[in-house]
Amino acid sequence: MVSPAPKSALVLGKAIGAGIRCLSQLVIIYMVAALMGVGINWNPAAIFGVATVVMLGAALFSTFSLIVACWAQTHERVMGVGQLMMMPLFFASNAIYPIEIMPAWLQVVSRLNPLTYMVDALRQLMLVEPAGSYSLGLSLSILVGVAAVLIAFCGRLYPRLVR
Repeated sequence: MVSPAPKSALVLGKAIGAGIRCLSQLVIIYMVAALMGVGINWNPAAIFGVATVVMLGAALFSTFSLIVACWAQTHERVMGVGQLMMMPLFFASNAIYPIEIMPAWLQVVSRLNPLTYMVDALRQLMLVEPAGSYSLGLSLSILVGVAAVLIAFCGRLYPRLVR
């Protein structure tokens, strides 16, 4: 914390670390899906794409958690606020229901939700018969853009944790 490195570099390091930790979960998901007979795309480029999307998503949401931690200041508040924010993000994405059957107001929320684009990209890359609503380029652009904005924003907030 006393290094001359910019605070955003520390945040980026934490985000990359979270992404790398998620790769072990990805291996388990691939194994379980294979055991269940899900049609998985075993193309190495697709697997690399899935790993990239998972790392981007983990970086995005770990940075989001760091932003909450900068404001909440205690572990209990971070856990409470984190759950209060993450569960609605999950239910307001296309992870469970297709966007088309959602009410109009929830469709708008879902289209603003980065988790929607992460789920969409994973479906396109992982499955033999991809089912995506958005182009892979759009999904990746949104994930990279939101992660970059959150990392920069958290880098400016991060000194509050140090004090």
